[in-house]
Amino acid sequence: MAMEQDCIQCGICCERWGWNQKGIVEDLIPWIEQDRKDILRHVTVRFSDGRKTSGAEVTERDLDRISRIYYWQDPDGKPMRKCPFFRRSEDGKAWCGIHMVKPRVCREFTPWNWVNLEYYGSCPACREKAP
Repeated sequence: MAMEQDCIQCGICCERWGWNQKGIVEDLIPWIEQDRKDILRHVTVRFSDGRKTSGAEVTERDLDRISRIYYWQDPDGKPMRKCPFFRRSEDGKAWCGIHMVKPRVCREFTPWNWVNLEYYGSCPACREKAP
């Protein structure tokens, strides 16, 4: 049974797990349509023929040939150890620099629903509600 929880914006999940994620084609569509090169340049795409390229080079015509999408990469295609869109306000609250168009893996991440105790046990919001 899934537990309901409110995020307290501590940022731990984004700092620890907000990178090296695999994406889905549906995430790319609004970024391509809105010409969000600021986001796409941090994405690496592998095509079914094995070729890799920056998400900034991908067009809608390429979408059906994509076999894998990697978040987050530097503009040279090297994996980053931190999400480039993670921000922290002056009061210490974490927030997403691309919140309105963030990828599904980020939108749907709810550590309080994960079986993996590393996630659940590291989330202060989860610990506050733990039985």
